[in-house]
Amino acid sequence: MNICFLMYPWERIVPETDTSLRLIHECAGRGHRVALTTPGDLTIRDNVAHAFCRVIQNNRISGNIPSFYRHVDFTRNKLPLSGFDVIVMRAPQPLDTVVLNFLDSVRADTFILNDIDGLRIANNKLYTTAFNDPDHDFVPVTHVSKNKEYLERIFRESVHEKMILKPLNGHGGRGVILIEKRARQSFRSLLDFYIGEGPGSHYVILQEYIPGAEQGDVRILMLNGEPIGAMRRVPAADDNRSNVHAGGSVRKHLLSRQEKALCKHIGPKLVRDGLFFAGLDVIGGKLIEVNVLAPGGITRINRLNRVRLQIQIVDFIESVVQARERIINRKNEYRKLIEKAHTA
Repeated sequence: MNICFLMYPWERIVPETDTSLRLIHECAGRGHRVALTTPGDLTIRDNVAHAFCRVIQNNRISGNIPSFYRHVDFTRNKLPLSGFDVIVMRAPQPLDTVVLNFLDSVRADTFILNDIDGLRIANNKLYTTAFNDPDHDFVPVTHVSKNKEYLERIFRESVHEKMILKPLNGHGGRGVILIEKRARQSFRSLLDFYIGEGPGSHYVILQEYIPGAEQGDVRILMLNGEPIGAMRRVPAADDNRSNVHAGGSVRKHLLSRQEKALCKHIGPKLVRDGLFFAGLDVIGGKLIEVNVLAPGGITRINRLNRVRLQIQIVDFIESVVQARERIINRKNEYRKLIEKAHTA
């Protein structure tokens, strides 16, 4: 299998914790031909989409992943994207949508994980509102706007003493703050800062505060619409964000009945949208965010549960490629039968 990882630069990988590295190592260890590229390395030659790639040389693949990272050998080549059986999207945030335009021309030939149309609709915090949940069983009450007066009214009329304010285009926990009604005199200043003025203004999210959020959130990894692993992320003592990059820590977690119901509720839509590998951020059994571009957490979930989730993910990728090949082979066989009948 020829597989390309479209991702952040190799030099930025933290080998002890990086999820992409686990997937790359698993593919290389199985003998697949693995290439790595970045959004900035995409190019067009003679109307054909290519990428300047680092190609892993499968001379000897160390079983120790940090050692593999430090000692792996590459060759550098410009390769046509349609020659890959799979392109795994692990590009950095924020996503440059031009990258998806490069991939439009190869989607018929190559399985892209996740699907580029799915990335177009889900690579923002509005995607959680696309799940049918009129009673707010699985998604907290959410407001998105640039209208400062409207947001002030929502905050003033809320029955809750606390709400969450965050930028629509934020990621990694950046810009997420807890606001309380007793400090509402500062709310307009916060809106001025987050939204700005004029044509360059930004949307913000004002969201129901979920009791227990101060105790952290749960990251659930979904594969083909089903949960395959989870961990609880606990914020640092002086921070309301649970993101590990923001200083949080992780603990082992077993899914609750509500969390299993949430996964069952949203799993089919993820699959319909081609979002086969996704990370859910959940608080109190309610969906806060869906991570579809480069969901992480494999390394920590593996360590907490003594598993190797990358095995399941690469198994899934192989099964999709094999199914596509069977369809192509069957089509070619039927064509030969028709050609034979035509010339008889």
